[in-house]
This record gives sequence, C-alpha cells and structure tokens, in this order.
Amino acid sequence: MVDFAGWDMPVQYSGILDEHRTVRTAVGLFDVSHMGEVRLRGARALEAIQQIVTNDVGRLADGHALYTVMCRAGGGIVDDCIVYRLGTEEIFVIVNASNRDKDVAFMREVAAGRCSVDDESDDTGLIAIQGPKAAAALEQAMGVALAGVKGFSVTRGGVAGKPILAARTGYTGEDGFEVVCGAADTRAVWDALLEAATPLGGKPCGLGARDTLRLEARLCLYGNDIDETTTPLEAGLGWVVKLDKADFSGKAALVAQKHKGIDRKLVGFVMKERGIARHGYPILAEAGGPRLGEVTSGTTAPTLGVAVGLGYVPAARAHAGARLVVDCRGKPAAAEVVAGPFYKRPS
Repeated sequence: MVDFAGWDMPVQYSGILDEHRTVRTAVGLFDVSHMGEVRLRGARALEAIQQIVTNDVGRLADGHALYTVMCRAGGGIVDDCIVYRLGTEEIFVIVNASNRDKDVAFMREVAAGRCSVDDESDDTGLIAIQGPKAAAALEQAMGVALAGVKGFSVTRGGVAGKPILAARTGYTGEDGFEVVCGAADTRAVWDALLEAATPLGGKPCGLGARDTLRLEARLCLYGNDIDETTTPLEAGLGWVVKLDKADFSGKAALVAQKHKGIDRKLVGFVMKERGIARHGYPILAEAGGPRLGEVTSGTTAPTLGVAVGLGYVPAARAHAGARLVVDCRGKPAAAEVVAGPFYKRPS
C-alpha cells in the first residue's frame, strides 16, 4: 500500500506481472474510488462543458461519453478526463485524483454560474472491471446482457442490490467497464463483482499493473506525460481538440500553435539495446550527443517483452523510425520511435 493523493492505494495484490497478464487474458478489478467525480446540472450545463473542454460534447447523444482535456488560456493542459453526457442538463465528469480541487475550481470559473458544478467525489465509489472477460463478469453481477452497450456508452442497473452506472470505458487498452456507485455501496459492489469475476480467472489489481497496462496502450499519465507546461497538440492529443467548435478555454492559443507548428512532440519508443527507460532519464540525439528531452514514462512492457517509453523530442525527430539514445544512469542505450500504441487488443 502507498499514499496517493491522500488515499491508501494498493500497488499490487498477487504481483504486478500476474495482474497485468490477468487483465490481458481474463478480467481484473481495480478500486479507483480515488478518482474525482464532478457533476454539472442546469439548462446551460452543455454550454458550460463545451467551454471547459476541448472536445465536442455537443456531438454526443445522451448516454455516451468521450475522452478530452481541459486547457488554460495559454493552451497548457489542466487535466485529462472523461465526460459523460447523461442528458442535455446533466454532465458527469471523471477527473484525476491529484487534480480534483484544481479541476473543480477551473470548471466553476469557466462555467461562470451558468450551471451548478458539484464535486461528488467523497460520495462516489468507482470500480474498473477490465479485460476480455469483463463484460461476461459484469453481466453475471448485473443479471442483464451488455452486448448493446458499445464503447464509450453508459447504462444504468444494479449490482448486489445497489444502483450503479456502468460505462464501457477504461485505462488499460482492454475492453471493460467503469462502474460508478455510492461511496457507502462500494464494498458490496466490489465483493459482488469479484465473486462474478473469480470463476472467469479474475483477480483484484493494483496501481502497478494499472500503470504498465496503460503505458502498453500508450495512454498518457497526468503529471508525467502531460501537465500545464504541455499542450494537447504537443502531446499527440490533437484528435481531442475540435478547433471548429465554438470558443473554449485555450482555443486561441491552440489555433495559433497549430498555425505556427509545434516545436516538440510526445513520442513512443522501443528500446533497441539493453536498458529500461525510466521517468526523468535524458533522451539524446546519439551517445554523448546533445540532449533532446527526457523520458516521461517508461518500463518493460510485460505483454511484449521489450522495454518501452514515452518522451518529448523535437518535432523533426518525432517520426516513426527515428533513432534516439536514452541515457540509462550513465549507460547509453539505443531506442527507436514507433507510431501508435505499443499494444493493441485483438479486434
């Protein structure tokens, strides 16, 4: 157990590698109740969220969700989050635990009284059930079929007699759901989900496997890969920035940056020589050469059996096939930039 944003969080139960493989092959459960949950309500809630985030919530039908970021006026990323459109007057947002207070203050500032912005984090539990057998386990626990619940859509129901909202979203690169419930109901919901998952090979999982899983899928971690000093265009998140929608916080700066072009970009790379890239390690043009940037995330990818990493490098070196060198505590090791995620689940 470790302290994380004021929470006692499990790093591992049966072991990081074991839990990682369990999610890739069966189903894993993560108690992620430390995440922040914010609800916007009111006739102008949709208008407010459209100014708060870069992606276009207006294109969503009720009961659907999208991944997006919130940006300062200068384009720096306040946080990344998932926005759920529960109705035209009700928007639910899941934010990172360490950014909760900052995010709520930012959202209230941008909303400017157009709707209520309520921090419901202390009253909300959140359990991620992830893996190729996640749907089967959740169906067993809910007693309903979930085939009609597509990716990034939401359904309501019950587990262990407790009301829940289940969204087909996650942070592992696998199929799965994130189950929202009342804080007081979390233990009962967790026990019921674990009981349903265990016969399918399911296990509880901790922060360690959550990190290796998300990195294999090349999903950004706030505070490592993105923060207020980085923009979504630099982080390769331009696809969540809809510059053709009405004004939103950071739009002018992002329009200007896109017109000018970015100087650096977050890339994924695979180590070609012995060495594991760790957060903060220098990225060089060549052994003994000039520093290009530094590793923001890195580890050995258990599914692939190779060391991988993320880091910012000059835009000219950000293309697939570009050669880099990572200084692994004084030992240079060659690396190669790759396009897309390191791991992609079978269709």
